[in-house]
Amino acid sequence: MSYGIPAAEPSAQIPVCPRHPDRPSYVRCQRCGRPACPECQRAAAVGFQCIDCVNETKRTTPAARTVYGGTAVGGRPVVTFGIIAICALVYVLQWVVPNDGMYQDFAFASVYATTEYGVFEPWRMLTSAFLHSQGFILHIALNMYMLWMFGQALEPLLGRFRFLALYVISAIGGSVGFLLLTPVLPPSGVVGASGAIFGLFGAMLVVQRHRGGDTRQLWVLIAINGAIGFIVPQIAWQAHLGGAVTGAACAAVIAYAPRGPRQRMWQAAGLVLVLGLLIGATWLKTAVA
Repeated sequence: MSYGIPAAEPSAQIPVCPRHPDRPSYVRCQRCGRPACPECQRAAAVGFQCIDCVNETKRTTPAARTVYGGTAVGGRPVVTFGIIAICALVYVLQWVVPNDGMYQDFAFASVYATTEYGVFEPWRMLTSAFLHSQGFILHIALNMYMLWMFGQALEPLLGRFRFLALYVISAIGGSVGFLLLTPVLPPSGVVGASGAIFGLFGAMLVVQRHRGGDTRQLWVLIAINGAIGFIVPQIAWQAHLGGAVTGAACAAVIAYAPRGPRQRMWQAAGLVLVLGLLIGATWLKTAVA
């Protein structure tokens, strides 16, 4: 009587990572149950998830937003640092470009906002905010310090796009303030981010009041910086005033826009309205002049 030798049972299949089939993976995703190699594992509240499930969660989870509708993001205020970097680069170019070319091509004077004198270059109302005095290094140093300080507070709160719009419109508002409060002739050039910085002052004041915070220190800061514009010669207090009013107006339309699914639409419409008022004021000034 012969006894056969039993056939060997087939070995269990070794689990492998779907993304890397050459890697045995004995850890499974807590969400989908698929194997995941160490490179594709992401720590979860319990165990691990695969990178595909993590990415799917990011796509389907609504982004957290601040009270003003901006996307709540961590890390450094990239718009603030970006503006500082641009101003620093332009300041270097002011020394490099011969014949004071940067000032000649991008500084603002009231005559550039009207066609009456044969030169119409309204973009200077913005570009002048990225230039600074070469003979007074504290001009750029103090402006960038204030931008860094207020940008870290406002950018995360408002959101990057709203903060950028606030800064740009305030810079234009500073030039409009200078245009409205100074004669068109003789031409007088103005440079510096001070108008935009005062816009941040005005915006922070509105935001603090909207949130119920203490504004006394802000009033003191604004009063001191405003007084310097009247005491120290060759400082355009008109640009400071224009920027502060414009920044406060921009912050008001952002902060007091009705909350809900149309909040961003109302905020965008309000910012466009502020910009339109600046354009209208410029037209009226040049028409009368």
